[in-house]
Amino acid sequence: MTDKRTLIIFGATGDLASRLLLPGLGTFLQSGRAVPVQLIGTGRSARSAEQWKDVVTKSFASQDVAGPEVDATLESTTFIQGDPTDPEHLKALLDAAEAEPILYFALPPQIASDICEALQGVELPEGTTLAFEKPFGTDVASAEALNKTVLELVPEERVHRTDHFLGRTTVLNIIGLRFANRLFEPIWNADNIEKVDVFYDETLGLENRAQYYDEAGALVDMIQSHLLQILGLVTMDAPAAIDSVEFRSSLARVLRSTRLKGDDPKVASRRAVYTAGTIDGKELPSYQDEDGVDRSRGTETLAEIEVEVDTARWKGVPFTLRSGKALGASRKEVLITFKPVPRLPSGLSGRPKADTLRIVLNPDEIELSVSANGGGNPFEMGQVTLSSSFDGGELTPYGEVLNGIFHDDPLLSIRGDVAERCWEIVEPVVDAWKSGEVPLEEYRAGSRGPADWESSS
Repeated sequence: MTDKRTLIIFGATGDLASRLLLPGLGTFLQSGRAVPVQLIGTGRSARSAEQWKDVVTKSFASQDVAGPEVDATLESTTFIQGDPTDPEHLKALLDAAEAEPILYFALPPQIASDICEALQGVELPEGTTLAFEKPFGTDVASAEALNKTVLELVPEERVHRTDHFLGRTTVLNIIGLRFANRLFEPIWNADNIEKVDVFYDETLGLENRAQYYDEAGALVDMIQSHLLQILGLVTMDAPAAIDSVEFRSSLARVLRSTRLKGDDPKVASRRAVYTAGTIDGKELPSYQDEDGVDRSRGTETLAEIEVEVDTARWKGVPFTLRSGKALGASRKEVLITFKPVPRLPSGLSGRPKADTLRIVLNPDEIELSVSANGGGNPFEMGQVTLSSSFDGGELTPYGEVLNGIFHDDPLLSIRGDVAERCWEIVEPVVDAWKSGEVPLEEYRAGSRGPADWESSS
C-alpha cells in the first residue's frame, strides 16, 4: 500500500461534493486500490464537526461502503471554515494536512482561479496535487491564464483536470472495443461509417442548479467538456500504449483536427430552451421561470453542434453532439451508423435498415444491429440485434477519477492543451449565440425538442 494522502475539498458544502465526490471517495476507500486518506472539508459556510461528519457518513452510506479505510477516514475527517481566497486560511488548511495534500476544487472555474492566485503567496508542500472540476476556465483566454497560473504552482503531472465521464465503465470500454477488436478496428473509418452521433438527453430539469447552470448552459455544461472527450475516444488513432503520455497525446492530436462544420457556427449549431410541460406526471415550469434564472441571459437547455474531424480516417463523416434537459426520453449514447452495402443482390427483398452500433452510457450497454435475413421468409431482409450490458464496476465514475488522482496517474485527466482546445472548438458558437446570430428556439418540457429537430435525431 502506498503512503497516506490528504484530500482537501474546496466547496465541500456544495451539492457536487455530497452527491458525487464523497460517494466516489467511499467506493475508492472500500476498493482494493485504496490508500489511507485524511479528509478535510472547507467552505465559507459554518459546519460543526458533527454536521460535517454526518454529511460524509450519509454520502458514504449512499454507496453502502464499509471497511477499515472507510472507518479511518470517517473517524479523522475535519471541516475548517474560511475564505478560500485568503492566504492565511490556505496556510491553515495545509498545516492541518498530515500527508501530501490533494487540493480538489469542487467549485466554479472563476473561484478556482481566484484560489490559485491566492496560492501563489503560499508555500506548497512537496508533492501537492491540484484537481479541477469542469469546465476548466470559462473561455479560451481564461483557460490559458489558469493553465499558466497552475503550472507556476505545480508541474503538469501533478494537475488533474477531471472529467468523470472518462471514468464511466462504458466509456472506458470504448478503448477495448476500438483497439483490441479485430471486428471493428479495420472498418472504423470514413469508408464504412456514414455518421456518428453523441447524445446526452436528460428528462431532468434544472433541479435547483440555477447558480451554476444559468451561467453555463447545455453547451458548456456537457458538450464543451464531456461530449468532446467522448468524441476524441471514438475518433482517435490507436496510441502506442494505454498510458497517460501516449493515450492523451493521441486524444490531443484528434481534437486538434476537430472543428465546426464549415467553420460556420450559424450552420453548425442549434440551441433551444424548454417551456412549461409535464414529465412523468410532474409539472415543470418554463426554464426561464425557474428560481434563480436570469431570463436576459438567454441560456439554452438544449444544444447541438456538428463538427468535422479533418483526418484521412474521418474525412467527410459528420459528427453531431447534442445534450439537453427536460426532454421526454432519456438518451445517453454514442450511435455509430454504418454505410449501406454498395449493392444488394437481386432476389433479396425488403429495404434493410442501416447497421448501427450503440454505445449506451447510462446504463452501460453495447448494442449492435445488423442486416440479416428475416424469420419467415429467408429472402426478405430484416434486422438482428446483439446486445450486452456491463457491470458498473467496483468504483463509481468519480471513484475511478479519484483512484487516478491518489495514485498520480493522469490517464483519465484532461491535459492542459486539450482543455484549451475544447474551448477553441466551441468558442465560435458561444460568440455567435451571444450576438444573436443563432436563434434561441423553444420546446415543451417532456417533448423530444423543437419539432424541426426530430427528423435529425
